[in-house]
Amino acid sequence: MNALVQYHAAPIVRSNLDFKLADVPRYWFAGDPFLTRMFDALSLTFPDGERYFIQSVRLFRDQIQDPDLKQRVADFIRQEAQHGIAHDKMNQVMKDQGMPVDQFIQRLNKVFKFELKYRSPQYNIAMTAAAEHLTALMAETFYGEKDTLQDAHPYVRALFAWHAIEEMEHRDVAFDVMQQVGNVPEVTRKMALVLTTGLMFGFTLYRANVMLKCDGFNRIQRLKMNVRGLQWLFGKQGKLRKMQSQYRDWFKPDFHPSQHPIIAQYDVWLETLAQTGDPIQAGEAFWQAGK
Repeated sequence: MNALVQYHAAPIVRSNLDFKLADVPRYWFAGDPFLTRMFDALSLTFPDGERYFIQSVRLFRDQIQDPDLKQRVADFIRQEAQHGIAHDKMNQVMKDQGMPVDQFIQRLNKVFKFELKYRSPQYNIAMTAAAEHLTALMAETFYGEKDTLQDAHPYVRALFAWHAIEEMEHRDVAFDVMQQVGNVPEVTRKMALVLTTGLMFGFTLYRANVMLKCDGFNRIQRLKMNVRGLQWLFGKQGKLRKMQSQYRDWFKPDFHPSQHPIIAQYDVWLETLAQTGDPIQAGEAFWQAGK
């Protein structure tokens, strides 16, 4: 990894984007209940997770002296707020389907309130930086190759594409706050990614299975779905295995998120949105431009 080469994209705040989520079918990912609910469960985490990230960064906001970082933090906060609004709309679709969304959110809020109250600011900013690294890698993984999301509904694919774009734009903001003013021990920084990964995938899998139960699938059916679906994610040719090299870079002492290239078709999304004003068309062009 070359520490001298850095790739940056300035955070741009975009609001009032309409992804027409009310028109999305119940099992929007290839008609597959498990994959649909896994992505649904991931989306469930975002609104309150984004608010937690904002609060974690704000713990250090007054200590930041660099004007550029101050502006990037402001844009980061505004971007994350917009992500929360958009995924709240997706959560409402799940609520309308009879999913226990409020129950999930109440538990999430308890976890985040506990972390902010009883954990140190250094712990919270490290967890936020690690989560941003992880979500940026997932963005690259899911959109780097067309076949990964080829069977996803274009409206949801467009929602996650927009989120992916903005994760690329602000992926290093929390990291820079942690590095410049956070005074975070190296062991805390490294362990934060391990903890974040376990919590994110553990809770996502749990919520997905709760939703599948609400969908009416029995224990045996859910077990079979889990075996097949987890193979798609983590098997020998699993989609998430593609990000393992960049994932491990986090543990190098000279790591910085900007050492990873911005996703190749980034400009395609920007140009299409500028031309059409339609995030769904931009998402489709972004996906089509994958390998």
